[in-house]
Amino acid sequence: MRHWYRRGAIAWLLWPISLLFGAAVVIRRLLFKLRLLKSKHPGVPVIVVGNLTVGGSGKTPLVLWIAEFLKSKGWSPGIVSRGYGARIDAPRAATMADRAAEVGDEPIILSRRSGCPVWVGPERVAVAAALRAAHDDVDVLVLDDGLQHYRLRRDLEVAVVDSRG
Repeated sequence: MRHWYRRGAIAWLLWPISLLFGAAVVIRRLLFKLRLLKSKHPGVPVIVVGNLTVGGSGKTPLVLWIAEFLKSKGWSPGIVSRGYGARIDAPRAATMADRAAEVGDEPIILSRRSGCPVWVGPERVAVAAALRAAHDDVDVLVLDDGLQHYRLRRDLEVAVVDSRG
């Protein structure tokens, strides 16, 4: 992963493109804030945990901690994840019996360690709705890696930043 943090010739060549991409991201976020692009709220509080750096920054352990903390305070959390590394075309539960190829490795860890319902899928709004439909006792959602997914309206964002910045 060192190549992501180097300032070599390729980084300088891609710098102008990164400025355009950054501007597009800012404009898109503004359009969601102004509600010119529509977002959907699932009807329960939504906590999004994401990171600003490439690679392991500690998101999954933080999601586990948040779920445990919420349970200790009487909440019933559900966890929403993308399921990276798996071929998922519709929302589905990630269970302890699943394999990483089916739902991704992080959802399996979250399912095994959290004791919470964990659902995965490519579209966060649909996954949140499916999880809520299957588990009507869930009263808060924790999203693993969803900072850039503005279509699902959130109540709290947690950005994990490691020592690399």
